[in-house]
Amino acid sequence: MELQDKHNINRRDFLKIVGISTATAAPLLTGCSSDKANGAASGPLGEVPTDKMTYRTNPKGEKISLLGYGCMRWPTIPAPEKGGNIIDQDAVNRLVDYAIEHGVNYFDTSPVYVQGWSEKSTGIALKRHPREKLFIATKLSNFQNWTRENSIAMYKQSFENLQTDYIDYYLLHSIGNGGIETFRARYIENGMLDYLIKEREAGRIRNLGFSFHGTVEVFDEVLAMHEHAHWDFVQIQLNYVDWRHASGNNVNAEYLYSELEKRNIQAIIMEPLLGGRLSNVPEHIMLRLKERTPESSVASWAFRFAGSPDKVITVLSGMTYMEHLQDNIRTYSPLVPLSDEEKDFLEETAQLMLKYPTVPCNDCKYCMPCPYGIDIPAILLHYNKCVNEGNLPKSQQDENYKEARRAYLVGYDRSVPKLRQASHCIGCAQCNPHCPQSIDIPKELHRIDSFVEQLKQGTL
Repeated sequence: MELQDKHNINRRDFLKIVGISTATAAPLLTGCSSDKANGAASGPLGEVPTDKMTYRTNPKGEKISLLGYGCMRWPTIPAPEKGGNIIDQDAVNRLVDYAIEHGVNYFDTSPVYVQGWSEKSTGIALKRHPREKLFIATKLSNFQNWTRENSIAMYKQSFENLQTDYIDYYLLHSIGNGGIETFRARYIENGMLDYLIKEREAGRIRNLGFSFHGTVEVFDEVLAMHEHAHWDFVQIQLNYVDWRHASGNNVNAEYLYSELEKRNIQAIIMEPLLGGRLSNVPEHIMLRLKERTPESSVASWAFRFAGSPDKVITVLSGMTYMEHLQDNIRTYSPLVPLSDEEKDFLEETAQLMLKYPTVPCNDCKYCMPCPYGIDIPAILLHYNKCVNEGNLPKSQQDENYKEARRAYLVGYDRSVPKLRQASHCIGCAQCNPHCPQSIDIPKELHRIDSFVEQLKQGTL
């Protein structure tokens, strides 16, 4: 059967063409499981090149891998004696080694990632490789205490954690949260921006920039400081949905990128997959993408979109699983830039995605830990997964009500321990100020808890 007849083939035949058997497709497409590995590569696996990585050149002439390793989602293992999980350092080492062997040289972390463990774990893994061949990024994540004393202590601790005497890319972290007043308190009134500029002059910081989540007014004002700060780069959220359809207080990436381009400032990209939502898409959207490139993963479309603009120097991906890392390496080894026609195709795809009422959670975990032990990201991600898979019954009159009800409830208990479910939210809202996507988290948790109770009681 030839692909030009794709509009006439049935689902079973098409899945055979793209390399998904109906047996393995069942949980991927219609189940409501918690397996985070499902979103990686739903097409045939191919060679993972070691010498074809696409690199972009910064103003200093350094070549940065287009695929950057985001160290926000390192694999963890249970540690009951510590009351939670700890980073699996052996797994981190394997992922880092594999990434470097296949051309990745940019690693992005923060003092607050993985509940404060990421920097140290990243430093351990990278210390085993030649420092001069790597580019290390970290951030001034002074969200809770932005006194000058605490901010400088956090900055200096990053060098110790990362076991390095210079940082290649240093960021003012998550500009925009709390508005311009909070930005001024965190970085201007305490003198930290001037302090970091002097650290750049001393060579301990090689490139200085900021990451942005917030309103256009904050972005414009901070970017206008370019004459004083001489921003070397800016990190923005960019993907084919947020390009023109950013939600909450976020700004369309098309505007953010164009403003950087005007000033000849390079962009670093975060959330190319919208926290996984552009790899775990509804079935009909998955088929739409696979019809165009059966041999490529759904995620590869998003990474090609994020990597295509000329001013993008690297695209960050928080790769917990080896199969995610391998798939992304394939996509950028080398990058095949999107054509104008393909960009139009993805804009149409974005509009289809917007019809699905998912919660805009990107699994950044900035809301964690919850003081009442609630696993906020796991609750929201399970809800989103079931929306995309069609397992969100609206009433008992739905044709697949029984199957969808069971899938949601069983998947919920598997994804989130009962003591960490939404029913335990008291509405304290301590999480809200930390959410880059401006989600009213208690409101969503209470809504999901009410939905779960209706499912349990059969009262929908």
